[in-house]
Amino acid sequence: MAEKIRIKKGLDIPLGGAPSKEITQDTKSRLFALYPDDFPGPTWKAVVKPEDRVEAGAPLLVDKSTGKVFLVSPVEGVVKEVNRGERRHINYISVEKSAESTSEKGKRKYTADEIIEAMQSSGLWAMLRQRPYDIVPETGVVPRDIFVTAFDSAPLAGEMIRPEDEEWLEYGLKALSKLTKGKVYVGKRIDQHIQSKVAEIYDFEGPHPAGNVGTQIAAIKPVNKGETVWTLDARTAIRIGKLCEGGMLDFETLVAVTGPEVKNPHLVKATIGASIKGILDGILTDDKGKRIISGNVLTGIKVNKDGFIHYPYRQITVIEEGDEADEFMGWASMNPGKYSVKRNFPAFLRGTSKPFDFDARIKGGKRAMILSGEYDKVFPFDIYPEYLLKAIIAKDIDRMEKLGIYEVAPEDFALPEFVDTSKQELQQTVRDGLDYLRKELS
Repeated sequence: MAEKIRIKKGLDIPLGGAPSKEITQDTKSRLFALYPDDFPGPTWKAVVKPEDRVEAGAPLLVDKSTGKVFLVSPVEGVVKEVNRGERRHINYISVEKSAESTSEKGKRKYTADEIIEAMQSSGLWAMLRQRPYDIVPETGVVPRDIFVTAFDSAPLAGEMIRPEDEEWLEYGLKALSKLTKGKVYVGKRIDQHIQSKVAEIYDFEGPHPAGNVGTQIAAIKPVNKGETVWTLDARTAIRIGKLCEGGMLDFETLVAVTGPEVKNPHLVKATIGASIKGILDGILTDDKGKRIISGNVLTGIKVNKDGFIHYPYRQITVIEEGDEADEFMGWASMNPGKYSVKRNFPAFLRGTSKPFDFDARIKGGKRAMILSGEYDKVFPFDIYPEYLLKAIIAKDIDRMEKLGIYEVAPEDFALPEFVDTSKQELQQTVRDGLDYLRKELS
């Protein structure tokens, strides 16, 4: 029987536009793309050029330092664009689909070396994350443990696992168990029926961020200095199972199209890296003044309709920008329809049973960080977030280490950023701190 863990600190944001269980097929997307910045750690180098023909699973980018880790094309077709920014930095590589992709069965992978080689060449290695630093795992490092989260507790997130996936999930967990000297841990909701012979299962309940793998690590077995763990979601573990047991590359994804500006929020069966335009065509309330987010409202990336779904490819959220909002007293309005986490506004009397229609305004201006304890109310780690953030800003490595920098990732600070009176970009601060620490200690 799975051990039960309750997360007490957190916050479920009552955003309108939750997806129904209806599933449609994306038939309009012809362009697909990968963003190398979605996979931090390696320095990525393009191995294709425009007009090259590629098969599904063919390399598009390679880790320049090792030459072993690849990002691959999710479809068969022709390379349309290698989009570059300043100093020839690769923004994305797009592929125009020309044929239906088919998965050819290969041999099973039994040994750790075979599994690692298959994951690195298939692009699945890049979907793992290593703590400390929240990067693509470094090659040659054996993790202390591996943590898999089987649910997403972020606002409006869809289901991560379907009943037909459970067998493949077990195969994936079996493969992962061969890559660590420790254990594989799976965090799930109480109502999920997941069993495993090779992994330890934990039931989590409580508000977001109960589904974040960092929260689960902190509750099960925290990361200490000098230790390395790997993290991933169950969707990636399922893909690993299909690759290692069935010899198949799975590029399908189930995208939750959500938010108050979507006519019929539902699930869309699509391909990794699909175009936003193809998925959203005809389902927005209108085309003006919309904030399109690849991901959820807390950690997602703002995109335009000509962009593509970013990793981890599970959600698109659409809300109002709020540029044309005109309300009495602005951010300080006492309108009961305006959500607030504090009792200074009358919205708390309304409760959270009825969703709110949020927009993208930050409702205030940036100011100095205040040690008010507001982060602690939504931050379930046993560390002091304000002091850690100040140590990061000061680039004080000793204090960062003592205050728990090795345990955290940017997504762990998404809720503190949401409730922050000072309107600081806390996730970016943590990302900068992790990159600085890695550079200085390498």
